[in-house]
Amino acid sequence: MKLEIYKSLWGMTGPLEAQFQQIAAAGYDGIEAGLPEKPAEFRHLLDAHHLKLVAMIFTDGATPTDHIKSFTAQLARATDLGPVKVNAHSARDCWSADDQARYFEAALSVTAKQSLAVAHETHRHRALFTPWNTAALLAKFPTLRLTADFSHWCCVCESLLDDQADAMALATARTSHIHGRVGYEEGPQVPDPSAPEYARHVERHLAWWSAVFAAHRHTNVPVADLWFICLWMTKRIREVFAKDFA
Repeated sequence: MKLEIYKSLWGMTGPLEAQFQQIAAAGYDGIEAGLPEKPAEFRHLLDAHHLKLVAMIFTDGATPTDHIKSFTAQLARATDLGPVKVNAHSARDCWSADDQARYFEAALSVTAKQSLAVAHETHRHRALFTPWNTAALLAKFPTLRLTADFSHWCCVCESLLDDQADAMALATARTSHIHGRVGYEEGPQVPDPSAPEYARHVERHLAWWSAVFAAHRHTNVPVADLWFICLWMTKRIREVFAKDFA
């Protein structure tokens, strides 16, 4: 497992090439950005500055069907850019549970047909806007993976989520991308994370991110001895097929 850190283009100003130069000079592994108006130029800048890409897509429309179509079309455009993964702002918070489920069933079906990893962000205005709503969808869809921006949940819930331990454990286990933003009870971004009055907020977010890293380290640990597995399978094959090759 390798830690890679990407700089979002959100909030940056000035010519795009200057932004890429600044990000590369700071030592970031890549950038996270929405779909560009000029994809060929954008891809050229990525290559020129040796930066990877996490592409962002934002589903929209009046109905779940519109959002499904939006997801499918934007995912195709994102794939053409050659990103390492896609971060999706998916569906709507105001939909019924059935409509949200219909969207994710379709989106995950589309994703399963290609090799690009897609994570869905825990964001206000979207289906994954609270820990409990997200937990219900994660339980229903085992292949659903998250972009963890837990700062939004702190804002929506007006708390540091002390009463959401089970939902947080499930969310961290199913996270494949992290937004390193620290939220608090009054908003999705503390004014200054280095200020002492926000130390406990920073520590809480670091604990959640540590749980994500721990989950990924666990997935890389062999569950059994490889030599034993090979010997066991060899024996079993000989038992099953002995008569065919006698």
